[in-house]
Amino acid sequence: FGAHGLRGRLEPEALQVFEVAVRYQMYHALALVLVGLLAGRSSGSLAPCGWAFAAGIGLFSGSLYALALTGSRDWGRVAPFGGAAFLLGWGLLALKTLWPPRGEARK
Repeated sequence: FGAHGLRGRLEPEALQVFEVAVRYQMYHALALVLVGLLAGRSSGSLAPCGWAFAAGIGLFSGSLYALALTGSRDWGRVAPFGGAAFLLGWGLLALKTLWPPRGEARK
């Protein structure tokens, strides 16, 4: 949609913003798949990681989509909250998979 449907309808800068939103959504959709794959092998719950990634997609990518499509710069204020959610998701995933609780070995 973005590559064909929006080209010519959006300014080049807005199209770039839209493409960044798509890229980060794709990366973190793959991160959600990773969380799902690791969930069966992890001793603790990875649900907080998944929720953080989902929130990041909604806040970061969603705000950039809105910014690109509406032109309202106010949406740019929401993106950092999504970025923080992405960082939280990656941090939790690292903690829960690389450093298991004491007394438990990594599987």
